[in-house]
Amino acid sequence: MKRKILSRNTSKKIISIGLILLLTLLTLAGCGRQEDPTGEQAQKVRPLPQVKVILDWTPNTNHTGLYVALDKGYYREQGLDVEILQAGEVAPDQMVAAGTADFGVSFQENVTYARAAEIPLVSIAAIIQHNTSGLASLKEANITRPRDLEGKRYAYWGSEAEKAVIDAIVTKDGGNPETIKYIDTGYVDFLTVLGKEVDFYWIYQGWEGIRAELEGVPLNVIMLNEVEPAFDYYTPVLITSEKMIAEKPDLVWKFLAATGKGYQDCINDPEGSAEILLKAAPELDRELVIASQKWLKDQYKADAPYWGWQDGKVWANYAAWMLEKKLLQKEVDTNKAFTNRFLPGQG
Repeated sequence: MKRKILSRNTSKKIISIGLILLLTLLTLAGCGRQEDPTGEQAQKVRPLPQVKVILDWTPNTNHTGLYVALDKGYYREQGLDVEILQAGEVAPDQMVAAGTADFGVSFQENVTYARAAEIPLVSIAAIIQHNTSGLASLKEANITRPRDLEGKRYAYWGSEAEKAVIDAIVTKDGGNPETIKYIDTGYVDFLTVLGKEVDFYWIYQGWEGIRAELEGVPLNVIMLNEVEPAFDYYTPVLITSEKMIAEKPDLVWKFLAATGKGYQDCINDPEGSAEILLKAAPELDRELVIASQKWLKDQYKADAPYWGWQDGKVWANYAAWMLEKKLLQKEVDTNKAFTNRFLPGQG
């Protein structure tokens, strides 16, 4: 095969074209450096890390800080592309454990169960500092203390811990919990069944309790944390996996830096934050969201040193109670179940 020989003129043309291209590239590179000395333009072109957050329930004021951080661009400021997913058939704990969601909204009880089953979930922030849930009944029923629940009908969700909690507070008050009738009502509007199908219902004061007030339905509420100190556990919490913490600690820090800023806005400006939640979930009742947001502004941080803080004693006390009631198969190292390491207050 004969090798093709280029003429001298052709060679010169090729060399000239090559030099022109090289100079053009160098000029463009130089212009890029002058226009964007910090490399911000390259960062804008480069896609941001996608982060998925799964809620525990339909959007409500427990979640407002997440929506505020998303709406105000706090996640973008940290270089994150965050998507908030609503709860579906698969529990947030399972999705985070499986890696199909990076973060989730859960409860101390669920995380403790997971750790006992050697599922490495970790709570990275307490959304609310104290347990704001209680057992509600119509005021006219005159149920004012745990032993008054004897012989009453309860709307049961089917959790072992749920029954154990009710048994414990009734027994502590000298009542007989065996007389309580557990009714499976499914997921229903509590105001439609209270006083009809059931006599008492487990509610969250910051949502259902506020709604009852707005609708003019007087309630008696037995607050769980006022009856038994072990029941002042964290509900809800933000969770992730040990794998995420080990492999992407910087991402966890950035996520909480933005999220903490969102919840601080909820504390400082509850009405403005409520508007952001309503924009994301327009199906919610406006009056309820605003009233709930105002009530929760003092609950997010409460008496903690800063938002998200978790006390090791709270984790240890509730786990010890669960073990005592045989809700856990084995002892749990609660020091591994939560961390304050990534909270904005830690600097």
